[in-house]
Amino acid sequence: MDRTCPTDLALLDRFQRDLPLDPRPFGRIAVRLGLSEAEVIGRLARMQREGWIARVGGTVRPNTAGASTLAALAVPEERIEAVAAIVGAEPGVNHSYLREADWNLWFVATAPDTGALAAMLGRIKAATGLDVLDLRLVRPFNIDLGFPLSGGRVAMPGARSVEAAVLCPSDRPILDALSRGLELTPRPYAALALRLGREEAAVIGRIAVLLQAGILTRLGVIVRHRALGFTANAMVVWDVPDVAIGTAGPALAALPGVTLAYERKPVAGVWPYRLYCMIHARSRPEALEVLATAQALPDLAGVAHRTLFSTRCFKQSGARLLEAA
Repeated sequence: MDRTCPTDLALLDRFQRDLPLDPRPFGRIAVRLGLSEAEVIGRLARMQREGWIARVGGTVRPNTAGASTLAALAVPEERIEAVAAIVGAEPGVNHSYLREADWNLWFVATAPDTGALAAMLGRIKAATGLDVLDLRLVRPFNIDLGFPLSGGRVAMPGARSVEAAVLCPSDRPILDALSRGLELTPRPYAALALRLGREEAAVIGRIAVLLQAGILTRLGVIVRHRALGFTANAMVVWDVPDVAIGTAGPALAALPGVTLAYERKPVAGVWPYRLYCMIHARSRPEALEVLATAQALPDLAGVAHRTLFSTRCFKQSGARLLEAA
């Protein structure tokens, strides 16, 4: 991507969240950027073709409309390609990365319910012959990855409370469609409504409810950070005692440069780490600078941790919340 193009950069920076809930959202964006509606759609379509953005759509809070987990495999080097292909072939695996660690192949798996999730992990274990490290989410401190692509580091929004009671069975197809991406057409909500056999205004209304309830964590342009130059991306895991998570987690999440932060269940005798964060940077020195700042936080001073840089992305897509047809 020509990251010097100010119009493309403005489109990505300003609309990673808050896609207008208007029958013609791209027209509204066009007015704000001084472009035509067709030009906005054309730019987004080009960036999607080139792999700079994954989709224009939504991100769903984990474990609201479905069940999800972060998992890892310890794969011998000579089997990495074959095992990554097995993992990636599962429709419910929406992210898969190779990281610098003994547990080296990491993936996010999402399914309609816990039974389907367990079955997916079981299939992966059986097909690969490898144990699966299953690290279930306990609580998020910051799960909104829509950070600015230009300018200095900023603190990310903290995780909002979620009103799970507003979720209706008929919302699941909407959430699944937003995870896959809206059509890049002048009336994308109308196109979605047509596919679902519903009215455009009703679909827009439910999206607004789901955003307000925190079930949809954001709606906008979902970028591929590696393609945009953020190639030094580290997952840092911290061996924080259970009693300290309540203060350490929010402090870490509020640090500029930390792009995700959450607590996960440890695995006794195998993986003691409870607190996780992501740092997305353009270089390793930049990422390590953020890490040094995190290590200096009073709640993390002297805490044992591991830094797992990602070296390869095998798969990146939206979560699948419906059973495969």
